[in-house]
Amino acid sequence: MPVRHVDGHLLRNVRRAADLTQGEVAERLGVSVPAVVGWESGKSVPDGEKLPALADALGMDLDELFPRSLPPDLADLRCDAGYSQYQTAAITGTRSAGPVANAERGRRRLAEKFLPLLAEAYGVSVVELLAAQERSFSPDPRPPDPEGQRTRRTRIAVGDTAPKAPTDLPVTIAEKITHLLAETYAAPCPTDAQIAERGNAELSAEVLSEDLVRQLRTGEVTAASAEVLNALAAALAVPVLFFSTDDSEVHRIISGMRLVRGGMASLAARGEGEGLPAELLEFIGGVVAGMRPN
Repeated sequence: MPVRHVDGHLLRNVRRAADLTQGEVAERLGVSVPAVVGWESGKSVPDGEKLPALADALGMDLDELFPRSLPPDLADLRCDAGYSQYQTAAITGTRSAGPVANAERGRRRLAEKFLPLLAEAYGVSVVELLAAQERSFSPDPRPPDPEGQRTRRTRIAVGDTAPKAPTDLPVTIAEKITHLLAETYAAPCPTDAQIAERGNAELSAEVLSEDLVRQLRTGEVTAASAEVLNALAAALAVPVLFFSTDDSEVHRIISGMRLVRGGMASLAARGEGEGLPAELLEFIGGVVAGMRPN
């Protein structure tokens, strides 16, 4: 996906020239001071949807402060308009951000009825929106990441002849959270604060914070303790295996969740599901039990 270039050194110089403190910038954007420190040091980058507000806070043109060498794709248009993926559900009138998330990932094109709604929200024409959509479905023309950062991977053992899981499975914590919120989560997408609150309530302990959930969701933080993973799993109503196992187990868990949410109450009733992880079967049983009338 084409992204805007964020230069932490330039960001710091522009902020100082604007006579703003890191705290003042953080307050204007609704983020923590450590987040701004991370951006300026180059240790992290702002969420794409925050770049317009950041440029505005510093009195700079978006394209000048955060240049982009390639034409925008769908995600770029959304970010340039200042929307997160979560917020697009309100634009399209759907229960989740799934339609937009799938189009941005090049999986399923936007339904025609969504085109004028998104074009108006993003401040572009339908023609420009469709052009961006085609770029989302085209092979990435950029060279590989010079730092060798992985975008997708599948663990393949030498000599392993077993069927492999799809290569587009979520692998990192950030990808797994995004997958749940965009494609699998049955209710309207919760905010980072709501995820933290639910996880803490389920564990009866202060394990998650809004900041930590955001950092895990965006990939700013890439590792978490078992307690944090337990809280995330509890908050998002999935087995903790989803966050702690390898690709093949994640594939099976996703498949199981899709079946349950698609109305597969008969699986547990018939005692089927051989080959699914024990924890997932317990999870399915709990969901099915909740479906049954008292």
